[in-house]
Amino acid sequence: MNVIVEIPEQIFISPEADVPREILENVALEGFKSGQLTIYQVRRILGFETRFEVHEFLAKHGVPWVNYSVEDMERERETFRELLGR
Repeated sequence: MNVIVEIPEQIFISPEADVPREILENVALEGFKSGQLTIYQVRRILGFETRFEVHEFLAKHGVPWVNYSVEDMERERETFRELLGR
């Protein structure tokens, strides 16, 4: 699906700004943060070659790309202890 949004040129503050790209990036960021978009979908939307580029993009914007909680870590730690027989 393609979406076309028309924005009057008068609202652009800087003629050098790539407003369409900025809007696309913001849509991808918000979509990922809300759980509506996956890393794969963000990669496709923004035209990145690899998921690592998405990770870098998300990190640059302060968005964690790993959903790994303290509880997850504790569960893994307990499983590891059980495997070691402690």
